[in-house]
This record gives sequence, C-alpha cells and structure tokens, in this order.
Amino acid sequence: MQSLKILLLGAAIGSATVIPAAASSSAWYNSEGGKVRLVTSGKPDDAGRIQGVLNIALKPGWKTYWRDPGDAGVPPQLDISASTNIAAATLSFPAPQRHDDGYGKWAGYNYPVSLPVTFTLATPSQPAVIDADIFLGICETICIPVQTRLTVDPASDPDNADDATLVKASFTALPAPAKPDFGVNVLPGDHETLVVEASFPGDPEAADFFVAGERDYMFGTPSRSERDGKLIFTVPILDRPSTTPTDGGLHYTLTSSAGAVEGLLPFP
Repeated sequence: MQSLKILLLGAAIGSATVIPAAASSSAWYNSEGGKVRLVTSGKPDDAGRIQGVLNIALKPGWKTYWRDPGDAGVPPQLDISASTNIAAATLSFPAPQRHDDGYGKWAGYNYPVSLPVTFTLATPSQPAVIDADIFLGICETICIPVQTRLTVDPASDPDNADDATLVKASFTALPAPAKPDFGVNVLPGDHETLVVEASFPGDPEAADFFVAGERDYMFGTPSRSERDGKLIFTVPILDRPSTTPTDGGLHYTLTSSAGAVEGLLPFP
C-alpha cells in the first residue's frame, strides 16, 4: 500500500452522493468503495451516554482499517467538536484481521463493518445533536480517504427497533476484556522490541496479536515463537516518544479460534 495507494481525497469528495436519512441515523455518504453513516440507539442512558455505530458498507473487494492501520493506510477518525451538547465520542473496534496485499501489511476489515461509538452528553438532561466530521480510508488497489460530516438528531426516532438492534449487535461483537487465561503478559524486552506471552484457548496457529501505535509509538508486524510451551509475540518498536508516558497504555487485541479479547499494555 505504498506508491499505488495514493490518497485521492478529491475523487472521494467529488464522486460522493448523499442518501436521505431514516430514524435516529444520518444520511448515507456514498463514495467509490462503499458508503458510511452514523446510527444511534436514540435514548441516552442514566449516565448521559448514547450508543451508536459508524456503519461502513464496503463494496466487494474493498477494505478499511483498524485503530492502527499498519505501515500504510488511514485509521478511522471522528471529530464531534461541532456537535450540540456532546462532550466526547469514543470509537471502539471489533477484532481485526491481518492482511498482506503485496504493498504492505495492515490490520483491518475486508467486509462491511460497524464501529461502535459511545457519545457522552455534556448535560444529560438537555437535547443533543451529533454533528461529526468523519475521516477514514477505504482501499481496493488504491486508498480513497472518505471525508464527510454526518449529522444525527438522536431524539428524531428514539424507539426505532432496527437502529437499536444494529447498535446492540455491534457492541456485543466487541472483544471481551482480557483475563488471566485469555490475554497477554509483557516479558522483558529492550528499547527496540515489545515482547508478550499470550494465553488463549484454541489452536495456536489461529492466534494473533495486534497492538496499536499511540502517543508517538509505531510498531512493526509481530513475529511468533514458542518458549516453554507458550506462544510469544515479539513486536518491533519502529518509533517511540522521547519520554515514556506515565498515564494510560497501549490498546491491544488478542484473537484466537475461540474469540477475541482486548486490554491495555504499559508503555514499553
């Protein structure tokens, strides 16, 4: 995904069409490789949070990216600063797959996918309108950035069963929290590698480990080895911040033939 995957932003915008919205969802935004929209469950919960999804309907042969796209690509981004009474929006990601298309290795989805979003109201008792700038990459042999603004009034049809079903199914499909018998432990490494020991059910050949480069960290593709009967993933650290962060951590997903889990790792 290097020289051939030129970012054709003008083409993405120029070829796009908008399909009217229905229920507590935005209009569809159509681009060459598929279409995207925002869908919400309509009603906030007692804590003032509204669940939704970024619904990405890819055409056959096209793909999009996980939170870390690998050595090329465009991760999904969502900016809600123009919204009314929305304080924050958090994207979540279903378990990705690893791909190598001859131009680069990347993590993501080569099928239609819905990315869960949790919107937090600034004032839970007040109405809200989601006005979100969306930026993501969808690729065939080239990458086309999709850039659009999607608007949703969650109260427009708060009891829409189809919307609620889509949102609930997308959150249910997320990886479960990591636990002692299904997760990873960090092993001693060096300044240039992140080394983890994986515990999981199922066939070792089906297991894979994904870690997201964040806070100026950049990672290469993990290599696999076995140590004392355990599967070890060694991940090259391609770039890192000058000072190791002391708060938060790195998002990871561990997949197996029995499902997937996610968690946070300390910064190496």
